[in-house]
Amino acid sequence: MKHSRPCLFAVLLAVFFLPGFLKAQDAPRSQPGKIRVLLVTGGHEFERKQFFEMFETNAGISVQAVEHTNMAPFLKPGAAKSYDVLVLYDMGQEISEEMKADFVALLKEGKGLVVLHHALCSYQNWPEYRRIIGGRYFLDKAVLDGVERAPSTYQHGRHFVIRVADPAHPITRGVQDFQIHDETYNGFDVTADAHPLLTTDDPESTRIIAWSKTYLASRVFFMQSGHDHHAWDNPNYQRLLRQGIRWTARRD
Repeated sequence: MKHSRPCLFAVLLAVFFLPGFLKAQDAPRSQPGKIRVLLVTGGHEFERKQFFEMFETNAGISVQAVEHTNMAPFLKPGAAKSYDVLVLYDMGQEISEEMKADFVALLKEGKGLVVLHHALCSYQNWPEYRRIIGGRYFLDKAVLDGVERAPSTYQHGRHFVIRVADPAHPITRGVQDFQIHDETYNGFDVTADAHPLLTTDDPESTRIIAWSKTYLASRVFFMQSGHDHHAWDNPNYQRLLRQGIRWTARRD
């Protein structure tokens, strides 16, 4: 059987255009009008399927997920242009001086920052991280501003009431006091420049559990809740997260 000679046009198409097409297909696609979120996880176990579904079903955002051990390249200025808001749901301690500088540089440019749950525990030996996010969970006994602080504590499976401290804020708009089943943290630090958004009277929790603040040119939103699907399935939690992302992205 004779083999037919390939069409020259087809060869040129494959050589010059196909690699670029495949590369574009593999890259995350930007969707017009949507807030682009870089979601950082790692360092702490969590219910992956339910957690990622909460972001994937948010019609107002597009999401790219990365493990915190692979986060460094995404902090570089070129890569940072591909997202509007950085959402931290990780618990890491190791961070290089280069990563610290890149992280702060992002915030000088006004990148939005959302910090959830156990990300409050990260970077215990980097004092600037506390100033960036507005608080710190103490994994061990520590001295802060000359005062010795005992290790913070946590309690699984608490059912408690969350109260809205500032109902006029864009993040809490439309949310009323509500009940939630979640993990509480107690004895953690909240900085003086943190604007309280949510509080609780639960004896196993620090009173202020969510706040907004600014750091350099960036808006920062922290929410202590969010241990597992019991919290993520709560419509109030979902609304606060959606509105928190929008506020940090300056879409409010």
